[in-house]
Amino acid sequence: MRRLKLEPWLLILPVVVLLLVGFVLPVASVLLSGFTTPGGGWTIENFTRFFESAFHTGAAMRSLRMALVQTAVVLLISLPLAYAMSRASAKVQAFMMIAIVLPLMTSVVVRSFGWVILIGPAGPLADIPGFLELSKSRQGLLGTELGVNIAMVQVLVPFAVLSILGVLNGVDRRLEEASRTMGASFGRTAWSVVFPLAIPGVIAGGTLAFAMSISSFITPNLIGGAQIPVLAAIIYTDATTNLNWPFAAAQSLLMLIVVLVTIGLTAKLSARR
Repeated sequence: MRRLKLEPWLLILPVVVLLLVGFVLPVASVLLSGFTTPGGGWTIENFTRFFESAFHTGAAMRSLRMALVQTAVVLLISLPLAYAMSRASAKVQAFMMIAIVLPLMTSVVVRSFGWVILIGPAGPLADIPGFLELSKSRQGLLGTELGVNIAMVQVLVPFAVLSILGVLNGVDRRLEEASRTMGASFGRTAWSVVFPLAIPGVIAGGTLAFAMSISSFITPNLIGGAQIPVLAAIIYTDATTNLNWPFAAAQSLLMLIVVLVTIGLTAKLSARR
C-alpha cells in the first residue's frame, strides 16, 4: 500500500529535479542577486537607486502604460476574431488557424524588421498622404509609442486568439440558438450569452498578452529604439553592456512582482466568474 503511494512521486521526481536545477535555482539566484552589491554584500541600494532615478521609473511607467494599451487592443481584435473562427466551417476555421499560427513560426526579429520597413520613412505607408505628418517626424512611426504598439499587437494577437478560441469552442451553440429564438438580436446574444461564457479565455489571453508585452524588449528596441526606452530593454543593457547584474536583477524582480500581482488579480477575477 505504501509502495502505491510512493509511485506517483517517484514518477514526477525527474521532472521536479529538472525544474529545480534548470529553472527555479537559476531564477532564484538572479533575483537574490538584486539584494547584493558588486562586491557581494547585502543591500537594498539597487531598489532605492531605481526609485530615485527618473529615467528608470519613467521607463517602467511607459512599459506599464504600453502593456495595458496593447492588451486592450489585442483583446478587442482577438475576441471577435476567435468568435468568427469558432463559428466558421471546418475548412474556413482551418484556413484561419493557419493564418493565425503561421506568424508564430517566424522569428519575432524577422517580423519586427518587417515592421521597420513597413512603417519606416521609405516604407509603403509613407506614400499615404499625411502619414509623415501623423508621425510628426522624418522616421515614419519609428521611434514612437504608436509604432511600437502596432508591432507588438501583431505579435500578441495569435496568443490571445488561441486562448479565447479554446473556450469558445466549448460553448454550446444551442445557448445562442435559444437566445435568438427568444427574440434577442445577434448583438444582444453575443454580449449577454457568449461574452460572459468567454470571460475565462479573455482573462487568460489578456494575462498572457500583458506578461509578454511588459517583458518584451526585441520589438520595442527595433521599433522604438533609444527614443522609447522600456524597462525590459534597460534591464538587458544593464546586464549585458553595463555588466551591473545586481541592478538588473533588482529591476527584474520589480517587473516579476508586477506580473505576479496581475496574474493573481486576474486569477481571482476568473475564480469569481
